[in-house]
Amino acid sequence: MTRKAASLFALMAWAFPLLAQEPVQYRFENVRSKVTLATGGAETRASTGSVAHGGDRVRTGWLGYALLGAPRFGARFEIFAGSDVRLASETPGVLLSLERGRLKAIFDKITGEEPRMVKTPGALLAVRGTRYGIEVGRDGAATLAVFEGTVEVRSPLRPEPLLVQAGETCHFSMSMGPESMPMPRGMDEAMWQRHGAGMGGGMMPRSGGMDGAGSTHGGRSQPRSGSSHHGH
Repeated sequence: MTRKAASLFALMAWAFPLLAQEPVQYRFENVRSKVTLATGGAETRASTGSVAHGGDRVRTGWLGYALLGAPRFGARFEIFAGSDVRLASETPGVLLSLERGRLKAIFDKITGEEPRMVKTPGALLAVRGTRYGIEVGRDGAATLAVFEGTVEVRSPLRPEPLLVQAGETCHFSMSMGPESMPMPRGMDEAMWQRHGAGMGGGMMPRSGGMDGAGSTHGGRSQPRSGSSHHGH
């Protein structure tokens, strides 16, 4: 990340309340196959009922899967195979950072002004109550798919946030600003659950989660020109 981009992220961070700097506790609601939890210098196998905290790192193996809850923030995260996730962040409001792999975020609709965000190498994803899938390749390129509600994509490469609506996808990276487009024909949440959005980047094989599976996915649509989904 360039110095300019890092500075922009720092400014964005200070714009949010400090509530999310308080300790965040997570609970593994479901674990399958190999899932490791790194706390400080120690690494252990996670199991259903395990508790984690901000600063811990979660890694899922070749067939690994974890359903992770943050009850205080009305959030749950399905973490799929081959993923690397750091819990919480130095950025206020960030509940976890997806550094590589694939997850689905499920946010309850709660009152209050505190932000609830997921961090990726190229952008922050902010919500008030929604469901979406996000995957990050080994090269840091990311694909967002929104199933319900709206996700605000905040990138240092774009002067204003981009609002991505239900039924849309968005592609971005550390060197490419976010662009939204309609989901490929036939894609829905169940299909994404099994196959993802079809991005490359050396992703691990998919493993089904709590919502079941679908059939094969369609091709990627071309970015919409002159997208009007900008935040104000």
